[in-house]
Amino acid sequence: MIYRDYQGMKLSALGLGAMRLPVIDGDDSRIDEAAALEMVDYAMAHGINYYDTAWGYHNGNSELVMGKALSRYPREKYCLADKFPGYDLSNMDKVEQIFEQQLKKCRVEYFDFYLFHNVCEMNIDAYLDEKYGIHTYLMQQKKAGRIRHLGFSVHGSYEVMKRFLDAYGDDMEFCQIQLNYLDWSFQDAKAKVELLAQWNIPVWVMEPLRGGRLAKLTQDDEARLKSLRPEETIPAWAFRFLQTVPGVTVTLSGMSNMEQLQANIKTFEEDRPLSDEEMHTLLAIADGMVQQKVLPCTACHYCVSHCPQGLDIPELLSLYNEHRFTQGGFIAPMALSAIPAEKQPSACIGCRSCEAVCPQQIKISEAMADFAHMMNA
Repeated sequence: MIYRDYQGMKLSALGLGAMRLPVIDGDDSRIDEAAALEMVDYAMAHGINYYDTAWGYHNGNSELVMGKALSRYPREKYCLADKFPGYDLSNMDKVEQIFEQQLKKCRVEYFDFYLFHNVCEMNIDAYLDEKYGIHTYLMQQKKAGRIRHLGFSVHGSYEVMKRFLDAYGDDMEFCQIQLNYLDWSFQDAKAKVELLAQWNIPVWVMEPLRGGRLAKLTQDDEARLKSLRPEETIPAWAFRFLQTVPGVTVTLSGMSNMEQLQANIKTFEEDRPLSDEEMHTLLAIADGMVQQKVLPCTACHYCVSHCPQGLDIPELLSLYNEHRFTQGGFIAPMALSAIPAEKQPSACIGCRSCEAVCPQQIKISEAMADFAHMMNA
């Protein structure tokens, strides 16, 4: 296992994410406890010392199972990360209550790592609102030793991330972002990595395989990669990309069976960063995947000045592309929830004034109608 230096600690470069544990009969709330414990045992035996859970994973049962699995080991042998569930605004005034429950569920007296969970457009105002006292409380727990390292995860835009850092960046010791070779450009993860570097905050990675999307490619794309590294598996390319990105410390993978765990551990037996040629090829494959499914908006903003509704069309098209490419997901709905009703895709009146000035000749009115339909489906 590769280890990364972090504040005098040696953290396994691969962390076990407990969001996609094995389940019974496809029911996400029913974790196959025996299989999960077996996976933790294998992970511990093969050098993984970082484990990540959260309040909402597996309908609240991930913390319970991980607590049971890890409590069988000496506390100093593993690092456990948990998160404050700010993805649900009804939790904002319950930080103390939830934190105490999490410690009990996980059977620990402290968390090695604790995060503001899922900072995004929907909750950034609440996270920064002092009336909830979330930052104050978590800093108190850190001072008391019940949180060893405080950080945050972010699914929001670069602008949201910057707002959070401007408020709390001096107290953040790590940041967890969605980072993979597809989102390097598609979600502008590159800019987020660069922003964190400016703050000297190390990167934790989530969704390295984009929910499994990067575990299998087309035959042509696989052949391009095999010509460069015949022995490398397709999922391993995604991890090698992350081994090439400066600042990446821990890569979390939500492994749901022993086969995935064993394969990923084998990949992380050695560092094999990409050459310039390999990086160029991989990013070209990512661009091709995106271009097949998304609208070619360049955010020139010509359309905005011609919209009688005053819609931020480039931003809406960006969210539309994300939702369309991912075939659903929570990122677009969360971002839209922070936008007033009169600025939503459904506010488009189909006048096509925007289309008359679009250099890319995008059928914007049709995209807005389709987006509104998807959000109401």
